[in-house]
Amino acid sequence: MTARMTANTATETTATEIQLGTESSTAHLLGQYWALTKPRVTQLAIFCAVIGMFLSTAELPPWQVGLMATLGIWLLAGAAFAVNSLIERRIDDKMARTRMRPMPRGELSPLQAIVFSALLGGVGMWLLYSFVNPLTMWLTLATFVGYAVIYTVLLKPYTPQNIVIGGMSGAMPPVLGWAAITNSAPAEAWLLALIIFVWTPPHFWALALYRLDDYRKAGLPMLPITHGVALTRLHILLYTVVLVAVTTLPFVIRMAGALYLIVALILGAIFIGYSWRLYRNYSDKLARATFSYSIVYLAALFAALLVDKFI
Repeated sequence: MTARMTANTATETTATEIQLGTESSTAHLLGQYWALTKPRVTQLAIFCAVIGMFLSTAELPPWQVGLMATLGIWLLAGAAFAVNSLIERRIDDKMARTRMRPMPRGELSPLQAIVFSALLGGVGMWLLYSFVNPLTMWLTLATFVGYAVIYTVLLKPYTPQNIVIGGMSGAMPPVLGWAAITNSAPAEAWLLALIIFVWTPPHFWALALYRLDDYRKAGLPMLPITHGVALTRLHILLYTVVLVAVTTLPFVIRMAGALYLIVALILGAIFIGYSWRLYRNYSDKLARATFSYSIVYLAALFAALLVDKFI
C-alpha cells in the first residue's frame, strides 16, 4: 500500500512538473512574440494616435470607434515592427542594445515572424476597414509599408538621412487617429505629424551618439559615422530649435490656447538646454539623458495639447 501511494505521488508530481513546464514554455513563447512588436515604441505611437482622436472633434470621440481604431493601429504597428525585426535580425545581433531581441537569439524563426506579422496586419486591416473607415486603413497600411519596407530596406542601410526621410512613417499616428474619428486628414492633423517628424532626428541622433560603436559594428550609415560626431551634435541643436518653433504653430493657427503655448515653450527650452550642452560639452551620459528627455518631451507636449483642449 505504501509503495503504491509513493508511486502515485511520484506520478502526480511528474505530471505537475510537466504541466508547469508546458505553461512556462507557452508563456515564454508568448513573451517572445510580444517583444517582437517592440511594445515600448508602440505605446508612444498609440498614445499620439489617441491624442489625435481626441483633438479631432469638439466632443468626446465615440468610444467604440476609438477602441477599434486603437486596436487596429496597434496591430498594424506591431506587424511592421515584426517585419523590421525579421529583416534586421543579423544587424541586431551585432548591437549590444538589440542582440537580446527574439530574432537574433533564435527564439523565433523567420517563418514564425512572417506568419505572426501577417496575422497581426490582416486582423488590423480588417478591424480598421470594417469598424472604423477605409481611409484610416489605407493610411495605416501606407505607414506599415513606409516603415517596414521603405525605411527598413531602402533607407536605413544606405543613407545617413534615413532617420530624416523615414521619420514620416513614425510621424503618422496622430493623422491616423484623426482620420479614424472624422474620416478625413485636415491640415491640423498633418501639423501634429510635422511636430513628430521634426522631433525624430534629434531624438534618434542622440541615441546614435552614445551607441556609436554599435552602429559602426552593424555597418549602418548613421550621421555620426558618415559625417562625424561634431556635425551630428550641431544638427541636433539646429533641429531642436526648429522643433520648438514648429510646436508654436498650433497656437498660431488657434488650434490650441495659451496653456499649451506656455507648456510647449517650457518643454522646448529644456530640450534646447540639453541640445546646447550636448553641442558644447559632449558626454555619453548627457547624450543618454537627452534621448530619454526627448521621449518625455513628446509625451508631455501631446498631453498638453489634450489638456489645453478641455480646459
